Amino acid sequence: MQQTFDLTSDQGTVETLAPLEFAGKTLGRIGTLETRLARNASEIAAAQEIRFRVFYDELGAKRQFVHILEQRDADRFDDVCDHLVVLDTAIGGPDHRQIVGTYRLLPQDKAIAAGGFYTQDEFEIGALMARHGERRFLELGRSCVLPEYRTKRTVELLWQGIWAYCRLRRVDVMTGCASFPGTVPAAHAEALSFLHHNCRADAQWDARALPHRYCSMDLMPAEAVSARTALAAMPPLIKGYLRLGASIGDGCVVDQDFSTTDVLVILPVERISNRYLNYYGAEATRFAA
Repeated sequence: MQQTFDLTSDQGTVETLAPLEFAGKTLGRIGTLETRLARNASEIAAAQEIRFRVFYDELGAKRQFVHILEQRDADRFDDVCDHLVVLDTAIGGPDHRQIVGTYRLLPQDKAIAAGGFYTQDEFEIGALMARHGERRFLELGRSCVLPEYRTKRTVELLWQGIWAYCRLRRVDVMTGCASFPGTVPAAHAEALSFLHHNCRADAQWDARALPHRYCSMDLMPAEAVSARTALAAMPPLIKGYLRLGASIGDGCVVDQDFSTTDVLVILPVERISNRYLNYYGAEATRFAA
């Protein structure tokens, strides 16, 4: 008999799923690269090591929040999240040493068990969920890939895996923070203003930064913003979300720990552009059966 969980929050009772039966199942494959969920503690630790190398060594997150001898990025959410990993099977050695990229996935039932989504420390996600109580939410976070694997193929593979996961988990809405480097929003004035004027969520899907953390994205008038230069200055992850059909929440948040300026991404599954839905859906069908 499968165990299920009766979890509640201040938004009401949330229908939950039985524990995943597809842990370790291949969710996508391109050439020697494949993606699936981490199977064990060694693979999760390897994903955390990659996160450390990218966020701390490369991007300058604050080391005092991580044990220097462990060289891993970890927090309380890791124990309840699913960890999507990309492996290069051409690399010799054990599976956990083949991991070259990762994405952290937190479905709503597990978030409630953990006391909420990670994003709720920055944005008013609870109100958004309350307006869509019949929907299953998934938080995407901690996306990173080793420099030598930052290619279109790796990004496509990650989205194959995410889409297969969404089909298996019956996810309705994807959310999460996406980041600009640095802690000065004005350094990204044109890109943030472009998002504010052109990509904001409508009232049905909007969510605002917490009042004590709110920073305006309306830094330049619309007529002064060049779409071409704004998009050229935008991190690839944010542009990727926009191409899929995502919208952006109200306000940005400065994350001093990770030295980033964060925006909230909201992506209802039905709003994914048909071009990408057909592409990723067709590939994911092979792995989501």
